[in-house]
Amino acid sequence: MVARTAKRGETGGRRDALIAAAARRLAARGYEGTPIRDIAKDVGMLPGSIYYHFKSKEELVIAVHAKGVSLVMEAVQRAVQSAGEDPWARLTAAAEAHLEVLLGDNDFSRVVTPQFTENFGEPLRTKLIAQRDEYEHYFVGLMERLPLPAGANRQLFRLSLLGSLNWTLTWYHPGRKKPATLARQMIDLYRKPLDITQKLKREPGNS
Repeated sequence: MVARTAKRGETGGRRDALIAAAARRLAARGYEGTPIRDIAKDVGMLPGSIYYHFKSKEELVIAVHAKGVSLVMEAVQRAVQSAGEDPWARLTAAAEAHLEVLLGDNDFSRVVTPQFTENFGEPLRTKLIAQRDEYEHYFVGLMERLPLPAGANRQLFRLSLLGSLNWTLTWYHPGRKKPATLARQMIDLYRKPLDITQKLKREPGNS
């Protein structure tokens, strides 16, 4: 029984090592520039041995992407749970956590963005998008609680915000502003006009 448990632990450890090595390679070189033999070499494994853990390179990519999405989701959920009940504070906390992971020192950040998945063919692209959609759906709940003006398009707001957050990878320079600061400023860019609109609608004669 002890031997079987150790064997499962060893297998899980090798699988995790492959996922981490693949994330490093994919982030640096992309899918086409990441041959299986290089991933295997990084973990001290023969190329053919990878197929004991993953049936194909595509299955390994799916596992890497799932890990990346999970890291972002867990960080966002922790931040939201600590933000109290104010809807804007919860959304701001989610945006801060999202950017801290996305712009942080980790190898999974680049593999969870739409830019990474858009160049894949089917059915791999659809599978990766489905994983990301599960995460983005979490923001639907955050948006629904916001006190927005009547008629405000919450779906467009959500898509615009997530697009803005994800696009920071293309222009962000470490050291100039902290990711959390950028996230708060982005939220303010959306919130202030919405607050003004809502205030104007409440004034007499504008209803």
